[in-house]
Amino acid sequence: MADEISAGAVLCSLNSGLKRIEYLLLNYTSGHWDFPKGNVETGENGFQTATREIHEETGIDEIVFVDGFVSTIEYYYERSSRLIHKFVTFYLAKTSIRDVRLSFEHHDFAWKEYSLAINQLTYESAKKILREAKPYAESIKWAEV
Repeated sequence: MADEISAGAVLCSLNSGLKRIEYLLLNYTSGHWDFPKGNVETGENGFQTATREIHEETGIDEIVFVDGFVSTIEYYYERSSRLIHKFVTFYLAKTSIRDVRLSFEHHDFAWKEYSLAINQLTYESAKKILREAKPYAESIKWAEV
């Protein structure tokens, strides 16, 4: 069995027209809805990986991490008949950029307010991350974005 280390972020933005916080969800080519994330590359820390992955997967390059939120999940999956033990650390980040340019890894994206986002996420682990991140997102001072 091999270990795989990844990092990603719950990316949120203020929809100023509706005056509500929305979360960016990505529809991966395998069909599930989740947050931007990817494998940590040599020499990177988790924040650097999350920043790179957000940019590669969405085109968004202006983010600010929200202090205090970090959550890690772990799971197992099979790749080429080999069991992989994956650890993913998630951070919370905010952005004022709403324009998304998807990478080849995704079919679609959606900015969703909390109740819609929690229902659209595919995996329970992602829903857990969003539930944990919500109070931090609600405490953001949006004038500082």
